[in-house]
Amino acid sequence: MFDLTGKVAVVTGASSGLGAQMAEGLAEAGADVAILARRIDRLESLKEKITAMGRKCEAYACDVSSEEDICKAISSVEKDFGTIDIMVNNAGVVISGASHEYSSENWDKVMAVNSRAVFLASREAVKVMLKHNYGKIINIASVAGLAGGPQSASYNASKASVINLTRGLATEYAKNNITVNAIAPGMFATEMTEGIMGTVDDSAAGRTPMGRIGRSGELNGALIYLASDASSYTTGQTIAVDGGWISLL
Repeated sequence: MFDLTGKVAVVTGASSGLGAQMAEGLAEAGADVAILARRIDRLESLKEKITAMGRKCEAYACDVSSEEDICKAISSVEKDFGTIDIMVNNAGVVISGASHEYSSENWDKVMAVNSRAVFLASREAVKVMLKHNYGKIINIASVAGLAGGPQSASYNASKASVINLTRGLATEYAKNNITVNAIAPGMFATEMTEGIMGTVDDSAAGRTPMGRIGRSGELNGALIYLASDASSYTTGQTIAVDGGWISLL
């Protein structure tokens, strides 16, 4: 039920961190993978790893804040792979700051990447999935979308919108055999979180029931479940992978 052999997966924000880990995880489960990011040069080593597994992998330059880039990339994936079975909307950005000093420009940047882009990429992927009456959309939200936090209003709002967008799309396309679910990660050490948290291990581990932050690859269990036929009757759900973080709030 968890075998992804013959499936085609797309992962945005795959140049580093969780996106790269998830792309590898999908390939390990048997999927061919299209990897998207702004920094296409950083996708090359990941492409080499995936092709070394015997999977097809292609890299595409895509700034998800650009509707043109998203449409072009999804069209290219369909042309190169023939279909899209799994769409993982992972690309994200954090710009922290006190709300009373926060600029509308920064708000718009966060919402463009974390919320608007998820809709646009899902919209384009659904157009492909409808042709085959099959699809799995997996949106990477955050525990920050389930609870508030200081100096994170834009991030909280953007990730909360992803969670409810997931529900809306799930109800709209369930009849077309397209499931839409979300994963809400807790704290993982990535390029993005290290930049905003500083001593991420100490601060996050201290408030997580498991006493540690997430390890490399620990999102992949939930990811493969949602990407595979094991989740054929699961849609509109958000799975927190957070070491118990949200249970304390």
